[in-house]
Amino acid sequence: MTSIIFLISLLIGTVLGYFLRILIAKRSLQSLETKISQKLKEAQQKADEILKKAEREISQRERFLYKRRKELEEKTFEIEKKEKEIKEKRENLRKKEKELEEKERQVLEKLEKIAGIKKEEAKEKILSEIEREYQKEIKQKLEKLEKEGEEKFQKRAKEILTFAIQRLALPLTQELTTTTLFLPDPEIKGKIIGKEGRNIRTLEKLTGVEIILDEETPEVVSISGFDPIRRQIAKLALEKLIKDGRIQPVKIEEKVKEAEKEIKEQIKEAGERACLELGILGLDPKLVQLLGRLKFRTSFGQNVLLHSMEVALLAEAIANEIGADAKVCKIAGLLHDIGKALDQQVSGSHVQIGMKILEKFGVDKEIIDAMKSHHEEYPPESLEAVIVKVADQISGARPGARKETVEQYIKRLEDLERIATSFKGVEKAWVLEAGREIRVFVRAEEIDDFGAKKLAREIAKRIEEELKYPGMIKVTVIREYRVTEYAR
Repeated sequence: MTSIIFLISLLIGTVLGYFLRILIAKRSLQSLETKISQKLKEAQQKADEILKKAEREISQRERFLYKRRKELEEKTFEIEKKEKEIKEKRENLRKKEKELEEKERQVLEKLEKIAGIKKEEAKEKILSEIEREYQKEIKQKLEKLEKEGEEKFQKRAKEILTFAIQRLALPLTQELTTTTLFLPDPEIKGKIIGKEGRNIRTLEKLTGVEIILDEETPEVVSISGFDPIRRQIAKLALEKLIKDGRIQPVKIEEKVKEAEKEIKEQIKEAGERACLELGILGLDPKLVQLLGRLKFRTSFGQNVLLHSMEVALLAEAIANEIGADAKVCKIAGLLHDIGKALDQQVSGSHVQIGMKILEKFGVDKEIIDAMKSHHEEYPPESLEAVIVKVADQISGARPGARKETVEQYIKRLEDLERIATSFKGVEKAWVLEAGREIRVFVRAEEIDDFGAKKLAREIAKRIEEELKYPGMIKVTVIREYRVTEYAR
């Protein structure tokens, strides 16, 4: 019984609790709706205030713009009015000018009728009489003016050239035909020579130079050859071999290849440094590489790269003084001898080779025109061409710049190699003994022993026919057959 009463009480309590929660929830919902309604009302009031404020500002802005537009319309009207007045005045002036011209023509016609002579005839007659009367005086005056003008031009030209030369300060390196290497130990000479001279022969063959070991100067090795790039490769390879300590044919080949690679880098750096010092940017990297080769070329004993930089600076200075294109002059001056970088491998004058090189690398035509006339192969087509020619002559003609005999000597050595390499089957040729011997290396698979003897006679005959030289020239043809196999 008690448990039944408890269950009934629990059920009644649960039902009352459920209805009580519903009642509380309804009241909370009504309270929330009241709050939301209040918030909406406040938001609407704020929105109304913002709209009213915006409408006032827009109204003020419209009044301001209307006022500005009225002012602009008034000013435009005034300007148009003034333009119209100016146009009318201009028309009136034209009419008056025409009237004056007509009156002047009428007056002249009347004067011509009165005088019985035309205006042109009168003018010619007066001038003729003045010329006859003052002929001698006019002639003397003209001669004086011509003399004074010529003196002034010469003086100004000297000032410009002097100023250009004073601004230039480049060191000039004289590189001739011999490079010297000092040995840390005289006993190394024996290693350089090698057993039965095989080391020195290998080095001379690979580099194309002559290695001179003089007993009177045991600490010095002289490297002789007309090509400064070959001499530098030989010197660098020797230095590497001495440092390594192992001097043998295989090592010599290895070090010569390393030296050739390093010299290529030096050539690249030399070209880049020259452009950087002169402030010339944007040249093709391959053209800059060719420019760097000029570091190892000489012309009449004058270093060609330094000469080219000198011409560039001189040409720029002269152009600035007389109002020519200084940039064109500077670039043309730097590149005027670029053909000398390849004139030993390509036929033609260095000017023609240089023009082809510059055309290949897309250099501007005005620069090519400015550089091609420096040896008078082509007539100057511009003021810049004349300036580059003058700058080249200044650089080459100044005291101590060049040595004619050295250039002739080097030209003869180049001709010897050119003749030897022109024959079929020749791999390479080196001129040694200051031009008294030429060693010709042939491809063994193309020329046999009998052919080597015949080739030596033909080369000697060509040299006799084409070149002039003192004494005798020894022609040595070398045919080497090398077989390589690997043991694995």
